[in-house]
Amino acid sequence: MIEANVHRTLIGKSLIIKGEVTGMEAMHIEGRVEGSIALPGQTITVGRTGQTEAQLTANEIVVLGQVRGNCQASDHLDIRSEGSMSGDAIVSRISIADGAFVKGKIDVRRS
Repeated sequence: MIEANVHRTLIGKSLIIKGEVTGMEAMHIEGRVEGSIALPGQTITVGRTGQTEAQLTANEIVVLGQVRGNCQASDHLDIRSEGSMSGDAIVSRISIADGAFVKGKIDVRRS
């Protein structure tokens, strides 16, 4: 169930962002982000058309598109069947669906 008052930023298909993104709300990426994204306590979703060449740091990271760079998820990294990730990950929990592409080191740490 999605709460009505949850704030979520959408990076549209035609947008390209270069640099450092920080904040305290969830983000859904359908465009391209290069640099770093730090959203402590929030969720980063890389949509089907989304591409990142960035360091991702969040509570939860969901990958349906393409991630190139390291990921740090304090709770959960979820790589769906159409998603791909090239980079190292530090997580508490991880889900990798059949058909997903993953290249890199995965470090699962218990809290």
